[in-house]
Amino acid sequence: MLAAVILDKGIRSYNGCLFTRPLLTKACTSACTAALGDFLGQLITKQPKTNLISMARYASFGFVVTGPLAHYFYKMLDKIVPPTAYGAALKRLLVDRFTFAPLVLLLSLYILSRLEGKSHETCAKEVKAKYWAALKMNWKVWTPVQYININYIPQQYRSLFANLVAVFWIMYLTNKRRQATAKNN
Repeated sequence: MLAAVILDKGIRSYNGCLFTRPLLTKACTSACTAALGDFLGQLITKQPKTNLISMARYASFGFVVTGPLAHYFYKMLDKIVPPTAYGAALKRLLVDRFTFAPLVLLLSLYILSRLEGKSHETCAKEVKAKYWAALKMNWKVWTPVQYININYIPQQYRSLFANLVAVFWIMYLTNKRRQATAKNN
């Protein structure tokens, strides 16, 4: 009973924030879920201690990049391909998969490496080496998720839905990045 009351209060508070400050709310949500994904990724890879700087990098990326980009993309998507348009479900999915997904993946690979202090040249090489494989995996994992998200989830909750799934995606990415780092050391 108490859990239901707390959950109800949390949902009401979140909805109020979405109404009064949608961009800030989505940026903060993205920051929190990105940091959580990195933290859980550290746990499953049995890191000797929690890397708070890594969590801060992911949180910063979520706050500055994915939160705002997702907010504006989902608003724009409804204008470009209205839900009532002929073939809207497929068209919306194709716009997402072939524009938004490649851009966000490119930004994440590059910016997260830059936040680690790597040079532009090093980051560009890493992106070149990892991008295609990561994009194919993104298309496999995220296509059904995004089909549901952009066609059945109300616009104001799409970022939240994607962020909740992104916790697991970030766990996967951090695990892959740590494996690559360990292999290179």
